[in-house]
Amino acid sequence: MPYNPAFSDDEFIKIWNELGSPTLVAQKIKMNPRSVMARRKSIELRLGIELPTFNSQRIEKRPQIRKIHQTHGHVRRGIEILDKGRVIVFSDAHFLPGEVSTAYKVLLLMIKEFKGQLKAVVANGDMMDGAGQISSHPRMGWEDAPTAKEEIEYCQEMMGGIEKATPNQVPLIWTAGNHDARLTNYISRNAPALEGLPMTQLKDFFPLWKSCYSFWVNEDTCIKHRWKGGFGATRSNSLNSGVNFITGHTHNLSAFPITDFNPAFNLGTRWGVQTGCLADPHSNAFLYAEDSPKDWRSGLVLLSWENGRMLMPELIMVSGEDEFEFRGCINRV
Repeated sequence: MPYNPAFSDDEFIKIWNELGSPTLVAQKIKMNPRSVMARRKSIELRLGIELPTFNSQRIEKRPQIRKIHQTHGHVRRGIEILDKGRVIVFSDAHFLPGEVSTAYKVLLLMIKEFKGQLKAVVANGDMMDGAGQISSHPRMGWEDAPTAKEEIEYCQEMMGGIEKATPNQVPLIWTAGNHDARLTNYISRNAPALEGLPMTQLKDFFPLWKSCYSFWVNEDTCIKHRWKGGFGATRSNSLNSGVNFITGHTHNLSAFPITDFNPAFNLGTRWGVQTGCLADPHSNAFLYAEDSPKDWRSGLVLLSWENGRMLMPELIMVSGEDEFEFRGCINRV
């Protein structure tokens, strides 16, 4: 029987209007929720009335931890862009003393160009190369790699240039890259007794940059150095995560749309993005490639939001010395 005959229609309606929930009504009149729903539908059809749910007990109504909330140790950071705003993302600078790439100059130009609209500037990993003494890889022949001190000081100089170009109110975010971890890993392996002391982590040398593993914009866009990696990362990272996913690591500059039935995205489309490399692909940091052809592109990415939604990503690609392509034009810097 779909309903408890001990309760008349009037009694059922009164209880429903008090509790407003199939679960709570079922507990009150000692019926299962499915039968309560059937009874409600029967009354609505027979009496031509509506008994709306106003006190849902479904799990999505319970408090949930939002992705953009900071986690312990700043594993994750995040911001909300509810209307309009832009975020510049670059990665894989591999700063080596004496090298200034075209992409670095373009980055400074883009920060200045969009400074009034910027909500964050994100260094998406591998700012410091970690060559030579602190690398886990052996020296290549008689390679003249810089010392850790030389690398850190030059990285400070280059990141300082970005700091000066960025408006004070715009957060500077640094998502951890595998090369960035080399300094801390070296110290922890070889001098574990120094744990907890200042200047034993790379982030200690860059106080203006907020470190994390992932940086979220709203609840649907994740920026981090790497996840699945490989040449298919642009598509696979977004496909498997279910959100807009922006990564570095591969030195590939690309954007891939995924369209499905996901109601969280406009017409079901979200984006997988790779942010290229701020370094010149022919930098001395990449001698290990042995002069092989590389599917790498130097550049960066401009992400834009409107009505709280991330729009189609804009790629900014270096196309020659002091030359870059952006918005259908060849520009010089």
